[in-house]
Amino acid sequence: MEASQVTSLPADCSTRDVARVLGLAVRSVQLMVDRGELEAWKTPGGHRRIARASVERWLNQRHGHAVAAPAEAVAPEAAVLADGVSADATAPRTVQGGARKGGARAHRPCVLLIEDSAHFQTLVKLLMAHDFPQVDLHVADDGIVGLAMTGRLQPDVLIVDILLPGIDGATLIARLRSHPQFQASRLIVVTSLEEEQRGPYAFALTGLPVVHKPRLVQELPALLRQCLAPAG
Repeated sequence: MEASQVTSLPADCSTRDVARVLGLAVRSVQLMVDRGELEAWKTPGGHRRIARASVERWLNQRHGHAVAAPAEAVAPEAAVLADGVSADATAPRTVQGGARKGGARAHRPCVLLIEDSAHFQTLVKLLMAHDFPQVDLHVADDGIVGLAMTGRLQPDVLIVDILLPGIDGATLIARLRSHPQFQASRLIVVTSLEEEQRGPYAFALTGLPVVHKPRLVQELPALLRQCLAPAG
């Protein structure tokens, strides 16, 4: 991102202005404001305004992390490569094949997100860059690619949407839970379905943490900390 794109913003920006410059959905910018990452207030007419200086500070903080370029700046259609791996990372990725030695991971922790929504892919990337810069995030946008990547990466944590193209998330989860190879991987389910709509998928969800997508920002970081904490 060119610095001129930010400096061209007015001193008090709209959420739409900031979303355009950062390459994000307006809702993602609103969530950043809610988390206190951007300084904002409301006009007498109820419109949200964001200080340009806080956008500059946010970008400077992102560039200070190991993942140098913010993932959200990647266009949605370029967010996933042909093999499903996210294209935004500049930090070293996990080694393909031989992912575990002696039952313990010998490299950076690995999280695999299996999610077909570009918006929620971007939101998870934001959360990971902010709260877990030491963790490698990989992304698959359908169940078939996700299953293949799970076998290749053997991730520490899988974040899986229930409703996916290819293999639906519930079937994918059931397969993973029944296979001894993936017993060391922790599972977190995300869904836009209300609790009363999840009945058909109950066979796969028993005993798993389920995050309702409207609560993703509030609930996912704490669950990830639990899943990534060293055993014992």
